[in-house]
Amino acid sequence: MGRSLSVEHRFRYRAERIPALGLGLSVDVYSPDLFELIRSFEGRIHHPTYLEIFRATPKALQAVRAQDATVPLPYHGEGLWVTQPDFSTTSFFEQELDAVAEQLAILQSPWLNHECATKQMAGYTFGTYLPPLYTAESAKVVADNIRLVQERLDQVASVASADEAVGPLFLLELPPLTYFMAGTISIPQFFRFVSDQVDCGLVLDIGHLWSVYRYSEAKNEIALEAFVEQFLDEFPVERVVEVHVAGLAPHESISNHHDEGTMPQWLDAHAAPIQPVSLSMLEQVLAHPRLVSLRAVALEVDTKPIGNIIEEFEDVSDRFGPTVRRVVARSDQGRGLGCKKFDEFTLEPLMVGDDARKRLREAYARYAKVVSGQISPIGSEWEDVRRDSKGLRRYIREYLPYEILHWGGDIAEMFPETCIGLREEGVALDDIVPWWFCTAETLDRPYDFFLLKIDRVLGFVAARAPQLLAKATEEARLLRLGYAEANDAVRPVMESTQ
Repeated sequence: MGRSLSVEHRFRYRAERIPALGLGLSVDVYSPDLFELIRSFEGRIHHPTYLEIFRATPKALQAVRAQDATVPLPYHGEGLWVTQPDFSTTSFFEQELDAVAEQLAILQSPWLNHECATKQMAGYTFGTYLPPLYTAESAKVVADNIRLVQERLDQVASVASADEAVGPLFLLELPPLTYFMAGTISIPQFFRFVSDQVDCGLVLDIGHLWSVYRYSEAKNEIALEAFVEQFLDEFPVERVVEVHVAGLAPHESISNHHDEGTMPQWLDAHAAPIQPVSLSMLEQVLAHPRLVSLRAVALEVDTKPIGNIIEEFEDVSDRFGPTVRRVVARSDQGRGLGCKKFDEFTLEPLMVGDDARKRLREAYARYAKVVSGQISPIGSEWEDVRRDSKGLRRYIREYLPYEILHWGGDIAEMFPETCIGLREEGVALDDIVPWWFCTAETLDRPYDFFLLKIDRVLGFVAARAPQLLAKATEEARLLRLGYAEANDAVRPVMESTQ
């Protein structure tokens, strides 16, 4: 029996275990206040039928689960960098898998959604997602890494239940393009290669799809509607379990919001309004005949004001609610077609060789140095960027400095006294950006950009103004203390709603 049949059968078996969730929200526990958001929907005609929860502490997730024992709470993970060739060899790999399994169990989540992207590569750390190298070899490594995660989720399920050992389904999300991409195959081909090799589901993010159009050659060649049609015809739409819709807006770092005519320099932005073009694309996606595994559609609303969330959800419910229910019901009609026993179809390891992983490690080391401005693009995967480097230059000169200095915590606000001292010593805070990427570091703990930013500022001060280190260390202590308290603050919020 062919490998792809085994993969497809196992996916369908897993997907059939996921209930129809309908139209919901993808949310953060803290911003906006999730419990206030839940209360704001009480008594309204339209309300989310599920909440996809972004990664949080176990205590916070327990509070969310206790709020309502009936609402489905699927999970959006973070920190499992399945695009990376050294994914399974980091010192904290087992720790991260255990943590994810615990979080999924707390929420009773039917899936683990994770971006096909990374914030750490080759010892360098970033604050926002960078897409994978779109190559066939990279796709094989991604598939093998997903298999490792899925095996762990299945093992945990077998211990927790006497039933058949099938854990939450791994969903791989289409990542955004932040002005550039690198690779030798198309994005739909990449996801086809992955889905042919491992029984994962997919998340199709509308805003990310728009960024693929906007920051690739497609914008100069065909209209958006034709692009979406071609993309979906090549993409494994039959594996799409969830669709995401969020706002679009220019990034805070961009001073010139338009170029090449009138096309805006938008990126996927959860706090921003949902644009009409996104809803038109959603309509096109929902009409696709191979969308046969859809279980849910979510508006991504973390960091958006609650009033805006309510208004947009009601508008989308009026326009798309019946369509979403119809498409999900169509998916239900196919249930039972993959009803043979799950373990009749086994998947052998992909056997990604050491040489392949070594080549990919070297490619990602180049990737990190290219996007941090240390070297020029080299290698076949950067051919398109070499032809038109405008997007990469924008990322290096505008986006990345903003990310390091301001995103996930403004350094000047985090370390006010230290930054005053740096100015007095003639040390420019902007110098931390090239310093940040001057050396690769061994990754020795799970990803947390806020805590890492604290450590990096301390390292910068020690290197450039050691006389300020005591002051910086005290400010860092207070930051860590406040961060820990903020992560625990959901419990008293939860108690106040009961």
